[in-house]
Amino acid sequence: MATTIRKHQTEYCDSEYDRLKKVIVCQPRYMKIEEVINETQKHFLDKNIDIQTALKQHDDFVKAMKDNGTEVIQLTPDQKLPEQVFTRDIGFTIGDTVYVSEMGSDIRAGEEEVLINWLESNGHKYKKIDFSSIEGGDVIVDKNKVFVGVSHRTNSGAIDQLNELADGYSVIPVPFQKKYLHLDCVFNILSPQEALVFSPAFKQKELQMLGSYYNLIEVDDKEQFTMGTNVLSIGDKKVLSLPQNKAVNKKLREHGYKVIEVDFSEIIKSGGSFRCCSMPVLRK
Repeated sequence: MATTIRKHQTEYCDSEYDRLKKVIVCQPRYMKIEEVINETQKHFLDKNIDIQTALKQHDDFVKAMKDNGTEVIQLTPDQKLPEQVFTRDIGFTIGDTVYVSEMGSDIRAGEEEVLINWLESNGHKYKKIDFSSIEGGDVIVDKNKVFVGVSHRTNSGAIDQLNELADGYSVIPVPFQKKYLHLDCVFNILSPQEALVFSPAFKQKELQMLGSYYNLIEVDDKEQFTMGTNVLSIGDKKVLSLPQNKAVNKKLREHGYKVIEVDFSEIIKSGGSFRCCSMPVLRK
């Protein structure tokens, strides 16, 4: 069984949609497409990232969370870590345990040390995945179920280790087309009943499995490219989403969600959006 949350607990997450009380982010101060590591970056390598625009958009993202009652922790940016804004990948919280990832790309090595320093400095216990690579963008939690994408960044050895460590949780491997980087680029749980999905990324077997748990809200090819699935739920059916993803936002509103639109277009040039840029520590 999943762990029961205590009143004064400082870390706990067993869903993607309960109220987001505490989250870790990192400013894109040194953000740069230095080495192409995903499909999206290929399209923006020449233009690269406008840092001032990215910083402004990230500030707006942080403000939207704070305005809705979230405590936002900012890690210190390091100029040697150009992908550091994507804090989701460096760790994840399942129940009352924070797990620190083993990064699947050399350019991201070292990001996890920044997280470990913060955790230790603030008295948080954690478990390190060290058998092989796993990144938090592939880890999606819903109560006693943990869906883990099988990707270029997360492999079966690390999934097996997580299955051993996450006692009481059912760890469900989810293969998908690896060109889509992380599971949350093609699938994201919104509530106990609903999830966003980009169906072409999955074989029929996996799609049927996901459909057996959730009413799947389809994202089209165009809005998958602009990270339509990569919204961030902050609780009470409130969802942060990109204003450019008009079809996704329309569907969300039709299903009763309050969509808070924040322009994140500069940051998604590097292949990630709101979920990628947030590492929840406490939801309740």
